[in-house]
Amino acid sequence: MAEDLTFEQAIGELEEIIRALEGGKMPLAEAVKAFERGTELKKFCEQKLKEAQLKIEMLPEKGE
Repeated sequence: MAEDLTFEQAIGELEEIIRALEGGKMPLAEAVKAFERGTELKKFCEQKLKEAQLKIEMLPEKGE
C-alpha cells in the first residue's frame, strides 16, 4: 500500500515503474499491474503535495 511509504519512496517507486514501462519489454499482464500501481502512487503523491501546500498556506506571513 502506498500509505506505508514516504513521499520520497513513492516518487522513487513511481519513477522505476515509468522506466520499466517505457522500456517496453514487460509482459502485458505485468505492465497492467505496474500501471495500476503507478496510478495508486500518483494519487498518493498528489495527496501528499496537497497536504503540504495547505500547511504552507496556513503559515502566517512575515509581518503579521
